[in-house]
Amino acid sequence: MSTTPLLVQYKEIKERHKDSILFFRMGDFYEMFYEDAITASKVLEITLTARNREKGEDVPMCGIPYHAANTYIAKLIKKGFKVAICEQLEDPKSAKGIVKRDVVRIITPGTAIDPLLLDSKENNFIAAVYPVFKKASEVKDIEKYGLAILDISTGDFFASEFAYEDKTKNLIDELSRFMPKEALIPKDSEKHPELLKLTENNHILVNHYDAWQFSTDSAYKTLTGHFKTQSLEGFGCKKEDLAVNAAGAIISYIKETQSADLSNITSMKKYNPSDYMLMDSATIRNLELIENIRNRERKGSLLSIIDRTETPMGARLLKQRLLQPLSSVKDIQKRLDAAGVFKEDITIRNKIESCLKDISDIERITGRITLGTANARDLIGLKNSIHKLPRIKDSISDIQTEMIKEIHSDIDTLSDIHQIIEKAIIDNPPNTITEGGIIKDGFSKSLDELRAISREGKGFILNIEKKEKERTKIDSLKVRYNQVFGYYIEVTKANLHLVPEDYIRKQTLTNAERFITPELKEYEEKVLGAEEKICRLELELFNEIINSIIKETKRIQKTARALAKIDVFCSMAKIAAEYNYTKPEINDSNSIKIVDGRHPVIERGITGERFVPNDSLIDNNENRLIIITGPNMAGKSTYMRQAALIVLMAQIGSFVPAKEAAIGIVDRIFTRIGASDFLTEGQSTFMVEMNETANILNNATAKSLIILDEIGRGTSTFDGISIAWAVAEYIHNNLSAKTLFATHYHELTELAITLNGVKNYNIAVKEWNDEIIFLRKIIEGSADRSYGIQVARLAGLPKKTIERAKEILSNLESGELNEVGEPKIAQSDITPAERHTRQIDIFTTQASPVIKELLGIDVLNMTPLEALNKLHELKKKLQ
Repeated sequence: MSTTPLLVQYKEIKERHKDSILFFRMGDFYEMFYEDAITASKVLEITLTARNREKGEDVPMCGIPYHAANTYIAKLIKKGFKVAICEQLEDPKSAKGIVKRDVVRIITPGTAIDPLLLDSKENNFIAAVYPVFKKASEVKDIEKYGLAILDISTGDFFASEFAYEDKTKNLIDELSRFMPKEALIPKDSEKHPELLKLTENNHILVNHYDAWQFSTDSAYKTLTGHFKTQSLEGFGCKKEDLAVNAAGAIISYIKETQSADLSNITSMKKYNPSDYMLMDSATIRNLELIENIRNRERKGSLLSIIDRTETPMGARLLKQRLLQPLSSVKDIQKRLDAAGVFKEDITIRNKIESCLKDISDIERITGRITLGTANARDLIGLKNSIHKLPRIKDSISDIQTEMIKEIHSDIDTLSDIHQIIEKAIIDNPPNTITEGGIIKDGFSKSLDELRAISREGKGFILNIEKKEKERTKIDSLKVRYNQVFGYYIEVTKANLHLVPEDYIRKQTLTNAERFITPELKEYEEKVLGAEEKICRLELELFNEIINSIIKETKRIQKTARALAKIDVFCSMAKIAAEYNYTKPEINDSNSIKIVDGRHPVIERGITGERFVPNDSLIDNNENRLIIITGPNMAGKSTYMRQAALIVLMAQIGSFVPAKEAAIGIVDRIFTRIGASDFLTEGQSTFMVEMNETANILNNATAKSLIILDEIGRGTSTFDGISIAWAVAEYIHNNLSAKTLFATHYHELTELAITLNGVKNYNIAVKEWNDEIIFLRKIIEGSADRSYGIQVARLAGLPKKTIERAKEILSNLESGELNEVGEPKIAQSDITPAERHTRQIDIFTTQASPVIKELLGIDVLNMTPLEALNKLHELKKKLQ
């Protein structure tokens, strides 16, 4: 058995890219072999074949057309695979021996740039994490983290560092701000328990990257080399900053996988996590900020309600802001003032929005230009977008708010770039850049001359056909062309007797013969030579235009980011005007006061009834712990969530759904909501509840807002009440955090008697003929009952079950015993005498043979069916 030279070449390349699916270019196809073929055929649902069977090797193989590769790559990337693109590096026609091939790019979830692989409304971030361990500790404990976040498609680049606290909570929470698709960690630390948790995250592809790439010297040299600077002080970084270690590693990885110089990454922003309100992943999920809890779709989330942006750049920025609420009163106020201008002046807003609708994704077009994947249509999209810039800039020229003035200054009309593209690129170019037809006439004298030759040659071919028809008297004679034989004269067999002697036979068909003449061959060479030169020259001219635009990357990016900001402000203003949102007062107090607050998502989704607004007053003094009681479905969760969402919206600089709102800055929002579990990780519902509660108690401060929707419901009643009581006391006495605490444990309402900062509130209901009507209004005081049985009736439980539940509830509340001394909770509809005759004491020494047999059943060693049959058999004996 012998392996072909082609497969030897394949194996050599695959050896260097073991962690990727290798797309091996062979002519018009990308082929995959061996394990890659087996995996790809399943994921891509394509046919698996074999190669080299005649040589006894039977190599698994599958392939896809190269022109459709992006569609297939998208499927693999979404499944978390990496794809290595191996291209032919020379023309197969001129190759001596096997064609040279090598990997030109590796596509991963965090490095994708093709529009098919990306969501236009979301950033596609890759992260790098650099842990530093405590030197004095015998155990390898992490002391600090360096973190870098990059979106290669837009050039957004952030770096930070922070202390390690409470396991990986800080790291995971910080990553939750950005939701990266991929993360790099040093190879020497990948087995650390804390970093293994990152690896176990199903939504992030974790790569173990060479540790030396994270070293201070290597990372610093990489960054200064990339930015062409002597130091990084202009980016707010010093050489010893851990952020540098992570940022340098991420740039090295991107250059290594993309084989590009990354000209669109023009700056790096060093940020401090304390500049933003922190929300952990549980809070982002529970408040349904980005997606709803039910099916994890965008619809039904806060983002889906407040996003009325017109551009992809604006949509991405709005999502970033939603996950990064500000902590500075001054910065929030600047955003509110800017949004307020557009809320009040609908004329200016409409003018800007009409322009923004025609703006393409300038950020990602620029990314594709700098990374060498742009086509002529990208340039036309850029040109058409630039055309709208003067009108947008002029529209805001008279606005005097600080942030709008900054935006006005940042918008460059880019007239020189518009002029280059307008002069060079036709208005409706093809998708490809290698087959010509993209450069306008008049742009290049050399190109115009070649086109003239091509047009003249084609015209001459038509003249040859006319002349030959007249000369031979063969009306059906055709002069045709194909890629294999070039130009030829085709004559049907019925007319072969009319063919002149100077015709040279080229090919015989079933019904015709093909010929050439010296004259036809001469013009063929002239025409085809011109067309090849045209394609080659057009590509050269296109690349020259691309290079001239790359030099202006910073200007384009600055303008794109300014457009994103103005888009977000217009979106916020539009929502505020349509939904009757109000401008909140932002301050540094420890008080949150909301008048007639509404839930921004639920009020848009309810039908058949009016949303009932409610007030909220929470502070660090007399109103620090608000205990909320009332029946299920009455609106406790909605009330608490809306308070949290209003605070969050205020801190991103948005108007809020309320009549009035005065918001003291919150450093974190914590939520403990719902009954989710992680059984696959060995964690029950109750364990998850306790983990989330522990996180809150260990990390909340007096500046935090805590939302607790039931504590202690996953265990016994007495245990649950005890835990809930102790948690409430700890928050009140030790944290003084602003807290909304919903519970069905009415015992907790007694805390208001002993603790000054506790207040009781309940959701009002009205009873009528054993039915309940939810009034949705929160009032002071505690609820006198939970109305659980009435809610069960609304859910559709059988009438007999409802009646029995009412009987048991009555017995429990009265504590009565029946005539045989049993708790009435156990009483059913049989008589005492019948009950006595049916009772069998399986614990007495005089147990019947049937009971002895029952006790002897080894259920664990039976199948479910065997156990069921055995029990049916014993039931018959007992009867």
